Amino acid sequence: MSHRDHPQAVAIHFYATAPYPCSYLDGRQARSQVAIPAEAIDAAVYSQLVKLGFRRSGLYTYRPYCDSCQSCVPVRLPVADFSPNRSQRRGWQRLQAMEVSLLPLEYRDDHYQLYHRYQQSRHAGGGMAEDNVQQYSEFILKSGVDSMLAEFRLDGALKMVSLIDRLGDGLSAVYTFYEPEDAKASYGVFNVLWQVELARAWGLPYLYLGYWIGECRKMAYKSQYRPLELLRDGRWIPMQQPDAA
Repeated sequence: MSHRDHPQAVAIHFYATAPYPCSYLDGRQARSQVAIPAEAIDAAVYSQLVKLGFRRSGLYTYRPYCDSCQSCVPVRLPVADFSPNRSQRRGWQRLQAMEVSLLPLEYRDDHYQLYHRYQQSRHAGGGMAEDNVQQYSEFILKSGVDSMLAEFRLDGALKMVSLIDRLGDGLSAVYTFYEPEDAKASYGVFNVLWQVELARAWGLPYLYLGYWIGECRKMAYKSQYRPLELLRDGRWIPMQQPDAA
């Protein structure tokens, strides 16, 4: 297709970052492959990139590109086939009184305060634990694609916020933060099941859950949502039971 047909078309290029300390596995070096220019990545282009294993952080679209490690595996959930297990059903039932609103990407101070408490509790000492308002806004509120915030309240109190992208073939769960003091509330489980129901309601076949990392406790939980598909050698295939161990 010629540039005459699409005079505004901009080619997407990719570059590899320099190595940096891995955020998930101690003692390892990571690299990312980044898609540029950011302004050329609209909702349609981003949908195709997600199918290839890319994610985004603010306006930064990337996928793992490590020299000697393939532990980060893109995963997605075919929502039509998903059936929650007993524990997930309990978490869902426990929070049925939760009220959910879909909101645009706009700054709300109670969202930021919840985000700050979450980072301080769940990721103390990490690079995001001291994020200020500007850093929070760059990460959560900057997007060049079709994005929204899902706000979860219980008896009027803010309990959880989830950043979600709408793709051509599904939803992408970008980031979620919740009240860290309610350690046993199963907010994360409720969030995934709620996004499954939203994808079904909108006629979208997949919920993209980011990267599954079997060696990382904080990322290994995703294998509990079945049937899960993983991206291997450019193909989406069912995750087998040994992979989920």
